[in-house]
Amino acid sequence: MRRFLLTILLTSFFFGLKAKSDNEKKSIEAFSIETEDIKLDGKLDESFWDNVPGITDFLVQEPIEGGTPTEKTVIKIAYDNKYLYIGAIFYDSAPEGIKAFKMRKDAPLNTDDRFMWILDTYLDGRNAYFFEINPRGLMGDGLLSIGQGRSLNKDWDGIWRPWTHIGDYGWSAEIRIPFHTLNFDPKKNTWGINFQRTVRRKNEEILWSGHKRNQGIYRPQDAGRLTGLDNISQGLGLEVVGYGKAEASKIQNESGGDYDRGQSIDGGLDVNYNITSGLKASLTVNTDFAETEVDDRQINLTRFPIRFPEKRDFFLEGANIFRFAPSSGVYPYFSRRIGLQSGNPVPISFGGRLIGKIGKVEVAAQQVRTGETDFIDSEDFSVIRIKQNFLKESSIGILYTRRHTNKGKEFVPPLPDRNTLGVDLSLNTSTFLKNQNLQFQAFAVFHNPNTFDEINNNSVWDRSTRGIRFNFPNDPWSGSLSYREFGVFYDPAVGFSRRNSFRRVEPRIRYSPILEESSLIRELKWEVSFENLMSLQWKKLTRNYRLTPISVRFESGDEISYKIIRNFEKLDYAFDMLGDNSVIIPVGNYTNWSHQIELETANYRKIVYSIELKTEGFWSGNRKEYDNQLIFRPFPGINLNIGYIHSNVSLREGSFKTNLIRFLGDFDFTPFISFSSNIQYDDISENIGMNNRFKYTITPGSDIYFVYNHNWFNDAGKLRTSSIMGATKITYTHRF
Repeated sequence: MRRFLLTILLTSFFFGLKAKSDNEKKSIEAFSIETEDIKLDGKLDESFWDNVPGITDFLVQEPIEGGTPTEKTVIKIAYDNKYLYIGAIFYDSAPEGIKAFKMRKDAPLNTDDRFMWILDTYLDGRNAYFFEINPRGLMGDGLLSIGQGRSLNKDWDGIWRPWTHIGDYGWSAEIRIPFHTLNFDPKKNTWGINFQRTVRRKNEEILWSGHKRNQGIYRPQDAGRLTGLDNISQGLGLEVVGYGKAEASKIQNESGGDYDRGQSIDGGLDVNYNITSGLKASLTVNTDFAETEVDDRQINLTRFPIRFPEKRDFFLEGANIFRFAPSSGVYPYFSRRIGLQSGNPVPISFGGRLIGKIGKVEVAAQQVRTGETDFIDSEDFSVIRIKQNFLKESSIGILYTRRHTNKGKEFVPPLPDRNTLGVDLSLNTSTFLKNQNLQFQAFAVFHNPNTFDEINNNSVWDRSTRGIRFNFPNDPWSGSLSYREFGVFYDPAVGFSRRNSFRRVEPRIRYSPILEESSLIRELKWEVSFENLMSLQWKKLTRNYRLTPISVRFESGDEISYKIIRNFEKLDYAFDMLGDNSVIIPVGNYTNWSHQIELETANYRKIVYSIELKTEGFWSGNRKEYDNQLIFRPFPGINLNIGYIHSNVSLREGSFKTNLIRFLGDFDFTPFISFSSNIQYDDISENIGMNNRFKYTITPGSDIYFVYNHNWFNDAGKLRTSSIMGATKITYTHRF
């Protein structure tokens, strides 16, 4: 087995060194224009566009790979000393069929016609800025990096702006991106660039470069070339972001009687400075996240904790560099361990950050000091990530975290500094067997004891994790094979671990052909995987056989799939399922079958419905669950989403039902003015939570927020307020 894995690894190295020449890449030249008063409106009627040559040589990725697009697309690029301009015309033979429901920034565009592009400003084929728009001027952006699976961090927010226009010819766009927004090497006049257009009603995907199914917009190594960028500069590279906030709250006190009321006026400051063209330093003082959206509520009937996604802006920037061994399920750094305690905010006094590139080395460093509260002492968090790139697509990196609790000696027992160190290796090539992708990943993480009592009670091996993963991400065939171990005491102080003390092997294979000749079915998919999770003594703990006998994506965009799972669980401790001692699952071995059907109608319709039906053996009994989601879009900019999850559990130890209801209403008046309301209820906590947020973008980077949160709990059959919070926040960005 070891010889076989080594052979694959050496083969990937060999073919990685035989990468294709850049001479085969498509190219587009940027046209230099004189700085003048430019009034952009999306129509490309400014005089300078007449002199800019355009490209039209697009090819279809779906439904017919390499086919001629049914609609013509023209792209032009110009620049002056401050901005990069992209002009695009998307001709459409039936403009009344253009889909454009959404206007909110970063909303998913699986519903609309869209235009996406990437900018690989270092021309390294590893990282890129990602942008997307729809015909109504919605803006989406993110940071793209190569890795195992799609590595797109859409939480990065750049300062740029599009203007769009819908006419009898189709739709068009003018896009202005300040060079201040991008990091790049001013000595290079060539960037990587790629474009993709979606004609949603036809589910037609059109690419400029890298049109094959195992290539595409999300792979910077398949991008074309943008040439002619001479004498461009980021300017001074200094950015100052200030905020002011006024807040009032009413929270029920611990005695359950009266309420504690509070009012505050506060402010903070962020300063960002480009030390070099690729390295940015940031300082934040009195950081606040009042405008951050609430988490989606979940009912957890498992033995293990749930990992909620990060939503706070300060921790999202640079998240692509901090990512460690993507797709391997290991999180030695999890930013929600900083400034949050059981989901409640802990004040952040100040923080510093360094993000960027030094040659072929990617660097990210972060230092944060949290404030002292009634429940927790002030703490210092340090994170350092260094990743060395080599060959065309490979890298090796280290990650270090430190958590220091001030006044730690006053704890009984006292807390030591908690340090974690991880190493990850990624070997990737997109030229395996000429044009296939092959990836290998290995990682190891260990940390010191989290308390002084642990020093003599466990070893480094007990406090570590390690693993390898092979990935073959291609179409129509794809697959992966992974192995990982988690020590019995593995618990990184600034990380996340869902489960410890196991060894796991998981192979997976999938076949998903496109039926180019069919007028009914677009894609079929079959998939099989096996998860074998054992104790560190090689005894069976969890075993899952997963089979997808059929999954169908229709030409209309509707999808249906059927899955079968055979599950074995060895439970070696009694499990309190609901947390109230009403249903205790006893120690024992449990084998069950699960059947799951998923149906989703096409997202571009005004009314979209999806349902997931599951019937399964569940511990000593069975569970029936259905997850419904209904989306209604009566007018452009209005998206109403109602979700309902119901579980009916019948066990020898007891029976119960759970219900979770969510309502999300998005009311987007323009791409710069929006209101959202998020209401959630579950009958386990019996709490109702409402989050309302109004956002007005004065100019990109400068916003006004109004936030109102209200939570209720069930008090003997009556709803009673547990907390109310209202806040107004203003942010202003100035760049020098």
